[in-house]
Amino acid sequence: MRARTMARTRREPTPHTKWCARDHRCGLAEHRGPGVIADHLGARAVIVRVRAGDIEYAEVTARIPLSSVDAIAQRRLGITLHLIRRLLAAVAAVRPETLPARTDRPALDRRPAA
Repeated sequence: MRARTMARTRREPTPHTKWCARDHRCGLAEHRGPGVIADHLGARAVIVRVRAGDIEYAEVTARIPLSSVDAIAQRRLGITLHLIRRLLAAVAAVRPETLPARTDRPALDRRPAA
């Protein structure tokens, strides 16, 4: 009698999108675009376009330096949380019908330099 110690699962790979990185960043069921980096005064934010299944979303990662003084670090964390909430509210308020029509978008087909 053989004991199976691991379940065997098989997932169908999803096709690459026009904007995904087509490299190690893409998984079987998730595709990720190249990151866009914003650096300012020692802080850094990276935004990545991601498709998981039929859902697309933006993934934002931020690294913000904190003070060694605890009260100042807590204040900076609070301000960061407040501004992220305002950002999410502003993005949620944007509706496709309010945006101007743009048919020519060459940056979407541009690939990062190898």
